[in-house]
Amino acid sequence: MSDFNLPRILNRLQKGHPVEKNEIKYLLGLSDPSDISLLFTTARNVRLKFFGNKIFLYGFLYFSTHCRNDCRFCQYRRSNTMLPRYRKTKKEILIAAGEMADAGVHLIDLTMGEDPELYSSGKPGFKSFVGMIKSVREETKLPVMISPGTLPEKILVEIAEAQVTWYACYQETHNPVLYKYLRQGQDFKKRLAKKERAKRLGMLIEEGILTGVGETIDDLADSIIWMRGFPVDQARVMTFVPQAGTPMAKIMPQDNLKEQIVIAVMRLVLPDRLIPASLDVGGLDGLKARLEAGANVVTSIVPPQKGLAGVANHCLDIEDSRRTLDHIIPILKTCGLAPAMPKEYQVWIENRQNALTRSSSRSSAEKKKRT
Repeated sequence: MSDFNLPRILNRLQKGHPVEKNEIKYLLGLSDPSDISLLFTTARNVRLKFFGNKIFLYGFLYFSTHCRNDCRFCQYRRSNTMLPRYRKTKKEILIAAGEMADAGVHLIDLTMGEDPELYSSGKPGFKSFVGMIKSVREETKLPVMISPGTLPEKILVEIAEAQVTWYACYQETHNPVLYKYLRQGQDFKKRLAKKERAKRLGMLIEEGILTGVGETIDDLADSIIWMRGFPVDQARVMTFVPQAGTPMAKIMPQDNLKEQIVIAVMRLVLPDRLIPASLDVGGLDGLKARLEAGANVVTSIVPPQKGLAGVANHCLDIEDSRRTLDHIIPILKTCGLAPAMPKEYQVWIENRQNALTRSSSRSSAEKKKRT
């Protein structure tokens, strides 16, 4: 019999009290349907407390599927010659971004692999990349998130100067041994350092982890604790989808319940952060379950007929227009939720940035007192 009292732990979390790692592991390991239902209900209550019934909406542009890395889990890995690749032009990117802005998204997420055309050319190779980001901001008047891999120092500075709001650089796991297996040939500490540097430059940080890749509950708890301590501004979890042409193609896929449980635990441990419900794994059919677990952002909204791809699923729900707001908003309504106004998202960003600035100033002042 468990020594933990679920209602007591959930009540403490609802009131904002901290929890220990063993309690986080207990929540992550829940298996009884009634216990999981109570977990989800509590997560929704916490979301309501901090965000009301408002949901943020992210447009997604995977503008280059070329990558120099050979991650074992990713269909866009360098060694996968089975998959057609593309590299969108600036004009194509601006048209798609403008269409999503007109539809009502709150942010444009610009994602790419570590495209050799940029990375192998050094700083000059990134000139068009930085220029494209500036153009998207100017054309859409929306905040921009970039997910471009481990950028060189000078480029991180340049994108901060270009007023990029978000830097996403997913670790996938905070277990260095599992990381080495998943992201072979990539430095664990370097990837962490890029997030730390981007945060010091004033960008908000999204971190992401995978489930179904051999992680333990201990690993998941460590990731959530790391996100709390960093602290991240947006926390993402996605279920691994086995892909043809990768070393992990034959792994038995797990259902999405573990992802939903992690979303709920993240909501309780990181109550005031943004937590996405991604359309990239379960598509539109999986959206409601993720929202009911406590997510407050819908990500991977992709316009059709633009030749764009997803990450975990290359084409799921894209060309039949099921990743558009016309299909998403009715799902929100069934959950008692509604899209936020663009100004509400801007206010959240400004408040978050101001809070982080104040926290940084206090830390600097305390260090001076100690020295």
